[in-house]
Amino acid sequence: MTRHKIIIQFAEDNQSTPNAVLLKSWVKSALQSYKKNAQVTIRIVSSEESAQLNEQYRHKKGPTNVLSFPYELPDGIKMTTPLLGDIAICANVVNKEAEEQNKNQKAHWAHIVIHGVLHLLGYNHIEEQEAIEMESLEIKILHNLGFQNPYIIGED
Repeated sequence: MTRHKIIIQFAEDNQSTPNAVLLKSWVKSALQSYKKNAQVTIRIVSSEESAQLNEQYRHKKGPTNVLSFPYELPDGIKMTTPLLGDIAICANVVNKEAEEQNKNQKAHWAHIVIHGVLHLLGYNHIEEQEAIEMESLEIKILHNLGFQNPYIIGED
């Protein structure tokens, strides 16, 4: 049986942030086809922490909605539940995006969580074909959760 350990850290106190139960359910939805044990940590961060991480790891100024940090287990090390990676989500940026794009806030949060998990699984959107594959999977997972296509701006 596959086991996924999901850790949620709230470093930023924001009343508009979904609770840990919802966040975990979205991670599990994104991991549904992943047939290995995995541990994922989601950290809800402030704009300041997001900006610092974004500059340190992506060399870009300012906060961003989500950063994914895949973990590669060193050769010869075995774990019962291997670390898949960490995800940092900036609550202020996600909430502002939802408002600016006229998106349902809960749907946008689900999309951001799923997007981050897919990055941990190796999906990317640098090349056009990779982007099409990743976006199609996001749309499918979100549809299964009852949410609309997140790439159509202004829909709930």
